[in-house]
Amino acid sequence: MAKDKDKKEQHDIKSVANRNQSIQPVTNFDKLEQNNNIIGQSDIEGLILTYRGHQVLIDRDLAELFGVKTKRLNEQVKRNIERFPSDFCFQLNDLEFENWRSQFATSNSDKMGVRRAPYAFTEQGVAMLASILKSETAIMASIKIMRAFVAMRRFIFQNANIFRRIDHLERHQIETDVKIDAILDKMDQKSSKQLPEQIFSTGCVWDAWTFVSDLVRSAKSRIILIDNFVDDRVLSMLTKRSDGVTATIHTRYNEQFLTDLRKHNEQYPSIEFIQLPHRNHDRFLIIDNMVLFLGASVKDMGTGLCAVTEMEITPETILGLLK
Repeated sequence: MAKDKDKKEQHDIKSVANRNQSIQPVTNFDKLEQNNNIIGQSDIEGLILTYRGHQVLIDRDLAELFGVKTKRLNEQVKRNIERFPSDFCFQLNDLEFENWRSQFATSNSDKMGVRRAPYAFTEQGVAMLASILKSETAIMASIKIMRAFVAMRRFIFQNANIFRRIDHLERHQIETDVKIDAILDKMDQKSSKQLPEQIFSTGCVWDAWTFVSDLVRSAKSRIILIDNFVDDRVLSMLTKRSDGVTATIHTRYNEQFLTDLRKHNEQYPSIEFIQLPHRNHDRFLIIDNMVLFLGASVKDMGTGLCAVTEMEITPETILGLLK
């Protein structure tokens, strides 16, 4: 539950930040003069942030406006803590603090200088703080701040429908992303390419063909096929291998196949033929250093129930047994 709450707070923070991109917060007052008389209302509006559903000013920005140090401002709050309930003033939690530091502490020196989470003051908290400080600067600044809060409320009210539509689109996009991820996960679970073994039922000729074709495409250095029965369909499949990948076929002597192989090698990268010294019952496909047991000849896969299984032996073991 706490994790979900943190995610929601982060989403709310990011949403508000995105909606107010035209208003650039200035937290270190590099662009504002220290004299409150020339600080405009628009500058103050740019300092107003939204946390926990409240429009707030951060203590360091408020201290600059009131002409006091942040430490003194917070000391006054602690001395009069009974006047600052949670809807007047609150300290940013870890998630809010990290978000604030990453977005508004613009330089490394700023980030290093802010080691503790700042306090956030709502409109009521600002008014209460001004009544405690009682300086002329604080009073004048508080008037400008109140006007800025009013202007921000008016802006939000006038654009409420737009904000709701943006929020709806964001939530809809999140839901869509979740659904797409779920679909892709299902596809991965059902994909034969992700399995160390695969079974093809009778009639799955295309599935078997594409499965073996993808194995051929995945080869990085060599492809070796050991199969008693090979024809031009196998030659066609082996043309899908990458450049530089060698191909060797161990099969029985067949005049028609040798004719096809010669024609093939005249146009495409050569495939080596090695005659099996004796008849073999089983079929094997070697892709680089992976050995696959084939339940049927490559040209016949999918015409009947068959399987492809990865074996835990080395290619050299299989090749050594052919001699």
